[in-house]
Amino acid sequence: MCPLFSKMENPKNNNQQENKTPSKMARLAWPKAKYGLYAAIIIIVIVNLLYYKDFLLSLFSK
Repeated sequence: MCPLFSKMENPKNNNQQENKTPSKMARLAWPKAKYGLYAAIIIIVIVNLLYYKDFLLSLFSK
């Protein structure tokens, strides 16, 4: 049998081995993705407030 065919026989086994989380990383508590989204939005808002501070203050001082 050709080596090419032996690799093509079990595509499920290859996918399972590739997608496993490394053992050291499996013990870490990963935050949910929604918290990362919230953090990104808050950081963007804070940076924009600092960047456009003079413009925003001029709007309210009229």
